[in-house]
Amino acid sequence: MTDGRLYYGAQGEALKAFDVRDGHGLRLLTLYGGVKLAVLTGRRADLVEQRCRELSIGHVVGQSRAKGDAIERIAADLAIPLAEAAFMGDDVNDLPALRKVALSCAPADAAPEVLAEVQWVSRRPAGRGAVRELCEVLLAAKVGWPPPEEEPKPVPQA
Repeated sequence: MTDGRLYYGAQGEALKAFDVRDGHGLRLLTLYGGVKLAVLTGRRADLVEQRCRELSIGHVVGQSRAKGDAIERIAADLAIPLAEAAFMGDDVNDLPALRKVALSCAPADAAPEVLAEVQWVSRRPAGRGAVRELCEVLLAAKVGWPPPEEEPKPVPQA
């Protein structure tokens, strides 16, 4: 959802840029695919939590150092077997989580160690449509791409 860069405002506040296409892809994935979403970040998650609220993603885990353990907790909380879970990560601290899910994914500009281990790599870099590309692939497998024109009933997030 972000390109990994941090910006700091004049008052020292941290800022991040989020790709609107990534956000729209996530909305489509929940609306049409019925997919449960969670966000796992290694940093303090205030900005990410705000963006996730906008996208109706209710499960956000910030300041996570042990991402392998965190993905297990998230899967349990959302009642998703890891054998049915996907995870996208871009750096070596994501490897423990990537190794535990059924579909491990990375953006095109991920760390070489990550690219060597994941099952699927986007053509786009992080923060520039990589998440959207994954959403399109998942939707194509579930309901077809582009999704049907009729508006589905919203699927509640756990």
